[in-house]
Amino acid sequence: MKSQISLQLNGDKVSAEVESRTLLVELIRQRLGKTGTHIGCDTSQCGACVVHMNGRSVKSCTLLAVQAQGADIVTIEGIAENGELHPMQQAFREHHGLQCGFCTPGMIMSALDLLKLHPDPDDREIREWLEGNLCRCTGYQNIVRSIKAGARAMRR
Repeated sequence: MKSQISLQLNGDKVSAEVESRTLLVELIRQRLGKTGTHIGCDTSQCGACVVHMNGRSVKSCTLLAVQAQGADIVTIEGIAENGELHPMQQAFREHHGLQCGFCTPGMIMSALDLLKLHPDPDDREIREWLEGNLCRCTGYQNIVRSIKAGARAMRR
């Protein structure tokens, strides 16, 4: 069965016809071309697929596309402004918060959600918040350092 859905994606209104079993991550990547949102584990364990839906971070591999009807979705591609990296993206770049980069979009999107609740988180809060985001390359120290630097930059 197919359904017609409409939503906001990074500020643009989009519509698509989707099968009822289509995952939101599949719609975002394969149909709408926003490939910064990654599919990592297919079991909602890794967090590589994190996007913001109506202002909250969600794992887009756990939602059906039809559940996003009318929603406001923001992906990693939607946080930069006027061709400039978002301060959190810049902090990850400057503080070596990535190696292969596969987990980075999900880490950044999760971190931005944390900062809405705790604009100046300590290391423990950051590590606990990122519990659902896995990185197979780093020891997380530079990710935590990057998030703290991004938070400082965003408070300025």
